[in-house]
Amino acid sequence: MALAGLPLPALAAELQGETMSLAWALPFAGILLCIATGPLLYHHFWEHHYGKIALFWALTVVIPMAVAFGFSAMLTAVLHTILLEYLSFIILLFGLFTIAGGILVAGNIHGTPGTNALILVIGAVLASVVGTTGASMILIRPIIRANDNRPFNAHVIVFFIFLVSNIGGSLTPLGDPPLFVGFLRGVDFFWTTSHLWPDTLFVGAIVLAAFLVIDYILHRREEGMPKMKDPTPDSKVRIRGVGNIPLLFGVIAAILMSAAWDPGVSFMVHGVEVELQNILRDLIILVLAGVSLVITKKEYRRANGFNWGPILEVAKLFAAIFICIIPVIAILKAGMSGALAPLVAMVTGPDGAPNDLAYFWMTGILSSFLDNAPTYLVFFELAGGDPQQLMTTYATTLAAISAGAVFMGANTYIGNAPNFMVYAIARERGVRMPSFFGYMLWSGAILIPTFVISGFLFF
Repeated sequence: MALAGLPLPALAAELQGETMSLAWALPFAGILLCIATGPLLYHHFWEHHYGKIALFWALTVVIPMAVAFGFSAMLTAVLHTILLEYLSFIILLFGLFTIAGGILVAGNIHGTPGTNALILVIGAVLASVVGTTGASMILIRPIIRANDNRPFNAHVIVFFIFLVSNIGGSLTPLGDPPLFVGFLRGVDFFWTTSHLWPDTLFVGAIVLAAFLVIDYILHRREEGMPKMKDPTPDSKVRIRGVGNIPLLFGVIAAILMSAAWDPGVSFMVHGVEVELQNILRDLIILVLAGVSLVITKKEYRRANGFNWGPILEVAKLFAAIFICIIPVIAILKAGMSGALAPLVAMVTGPDGAPNDLAYFWMTGILSSFLDNAPTYLVFFELAGGDPQQLMTTYATTLAAISAGAVFMGANTYIGNAPNFMVYAIARERGVRMPSFFGYMLWSGAILIPTFVISGFLFF
């Protein structure tokens, strides 16, 4: 992995990607496979040992790199990943998770089709401001309460995952982890907004329209059924912890500052250049998160079900992911001379130009089952890895990669981190959620046709 400002080609050459076999990609595939299957197939073991599993896969990269390329080259590669990318990545997630967790939407309303659609629209917009995880955690309980007296309510949560936990996060680097990875690699903050808004609006409108039709039909059917007692009667909606809202804008300001301000001051750590503006950005986000913890009443966080478990899991797993992807990036940098040449050929047209539709679907399909942030980075590098060229000459290619990674994370419960969190919370609150494959029937019926149309229209 590399960030803007780091001479990645030199790093890749030092690791000699041309000579590296596909065996170097096995740890990356292994950690992603464990993340995909662990919570579903061996939940109890995974819950207690995911940190050890992550460490195991990281060591299967670190130790062979030290042996094959020398300790110094390995240390430089790992420090580069940790100092320039991982820390900024996890600090942003930590900041948004902490601050959003202090905002409580209290009260209850009746979940009519119009009201539910309004909540989904608000959540989708909010997702690009506080992230899909933040927006999901703020609004999942209010929308469950609004519909807890309805015999048919699982579809509301399914569409919540579609729109709030995924599609809505496509307009800024704050929205979804892969887009922030792109920002760290040098993609301008508002490039995503200006290039993805037509596709996002199109996809979001179709999915929202499908929801309104389905919810209206089911709501009409419920009118002839025996009335259920509302476990949480309607009451005025109030937003608690409003002091956290300015803190969210502070996070946005810190990120914009790091993109716009370049004092030309940096620090070298074993050959890795760490720039002052990025250090300051991360420190500001940490301070804002600390302020949120101080000013927010504990009862608000308790009501939100706030705990540190999710962010700790993300921190441990992504540390391993970022390390395991180092040799994969080196192989990709070798292009047609590397072991991943067949993958390069799949997304390249006969004339050598990138096939945008192939990038959209390849990124999307893998993001449906693997974590979308490293998947985005793999295809970002496959497309050349030069942010300036990708934002201009190959803008549609970068848009295809971005849209595929964000949109198609909604295809399964494991495509994006908030999906499974929303699923777990809904089941805990008594919603009869569809099974893993039952959910895929929903996404196959609603999302896949939408993505087919969107892909041909935009890519």
